[in-house]
Amino acid sequence: MCHLHEPWQTQFAACADLTTCAQLLPMRCSGGSAGLAAHRGQVWQLTEELNRGPVQGSARLRQALAEVADGVRSVAEADLRNLIRRERLPAAMLNPRLYADEAFLASPDAWWPQAGVAAEVDSREWHLSPRDRERTLARHSRMSAFGIIVLHYPPRKLRAEPHVVAAEIRSALEVGQDRQLAHTRTLPAR
Repeated sequence: MCHLHEPWQTQFAACADLTTCAQLLPMRCSGGSAGLAAHRGQVWQLTEELNRGPVQGSARLRQALAEVADGVRSVAEADLRNLIRRERLPAAMLNPRLYADEAFLASPDAWWPQAGVAAEVDSREWHLSPRDRERTLARHSRMSAFGIIVLHYPPRKLRAEPHVVAAEIRSALEVGQDRQLAHTRTLPAR
């Protein structure tokens, strides 16, 4: 039962009720972890409130919170995270900030620093317009200029051909294994 207008309820609990009541997860709309990501700085507070509440019926919200805590910002990124886990690929940093010396390079969807491999999920929502496409290409070029192997996937391929995507990522990780990228540093997602 949703109680979105109770005076005692915090915005975190309201967000949790909305997510649970609408059953937005698995996230196939802009709710889910994408909606929770707006509260990323206070994920621990939402987790605390969730832990004080009933366990029954909270599995989807707990999943969304885990995804947001890992750095997931969209449905497509959640699909990539799940593919990485399901296919038993090495753990990746999600949405880290990459720098060359002091200059910002990019924030790839997934990043394996030990191999210098980045994976990007290029959805039509964020990469369709000519301007968005130009930004994607510029980001790819900036990373490639510093020796980063950049892989691009449409969201549909993650679901339709997960084994192909996993094999490509594994291959890139093997090629890049233990190489040192000069002048690059990584900071975790915000």
